[in-house]
Amino acid sequence: MYNILIVDDEPELRQVLRETLERENYVVSEAADAEEMRRVFEAGEFDLVLLDLMLPDEDGLTLTRYLKERSDVGVIILTGKGESVDLIIGLEMGADDYVAKPYNRRELLARIKSVVRRSGRSIDKTAKNGDAKNCILFSGWELDLPHHKLAAPDGSDVPLTMAEFQLLRVLLEAPGQPVGREQLSVQIFNKELRENSRNIDALVRRLRQKLEGEVNQTQMIKSVRGSGYTILTTLE
Repeated sequence: MYNILIVDDEPELRQVLRETLERENYVVSEAADAEEMRRVFEAGEFDLVLLDLMLPDEDGLTLTRYLKERSDVGVIILTGKGESVDLIIGLEMGADDYVAKPYNRRELLARIKSVVRRSGRSIDKTAKNGDAKNCILFSGWELDLPHHKLAAPDGSDVPLTMAEFQLLRVLLEAPGQPVGREQLSVQIFNKELRENSRNIDALVRRLRQKLEGEVNQTQMIKSVRGSGYTILTTLE
């Protein structure tokens, strides 16, 4: 059973979301602003946070950073029309997905299930049941699939969001082969890529910084014109 925290300043919306999620057997908590979110989050253990971008006392971007610095909790941004720039920044800060208002119930539930399934806690639960997979070794790096962890060549841990983890995993499934943006969007976010969307590009840029910036090496993830992205590495 998974625990979800809804953070939104509209009580009617929180109530609708609560009823929708409880019908799916999720355990639901609520917060109306940033202060309450921090208090509730620190007091409990959550698998997912549904976070509105526009809160009265603090913006959702700052709260996304706050959540990701403290845990591997999944974060889905609740966004309205005209918030595309903030949405991209939110994804760059580590949010795992987004849902635009007004919400489609089926789409919302699908996104929640997808993020929870990819979350570190979900993977840990699967591993405890004996379904853990092996690690992927590449160019001195180690991607631990059951525990959602990445170790650098020097042995240090490199924190990944769930979206970054999925991006790296997908690219490593076919090293040297280009993977299209549309395919990446479906496999990572479980949705088709919107026209002119830069979400995948922002995600790739973030992962590049973690793979390449820390060791000052040549570019590992390459852009392939007209195709998407590929990772230039050899599996060990």
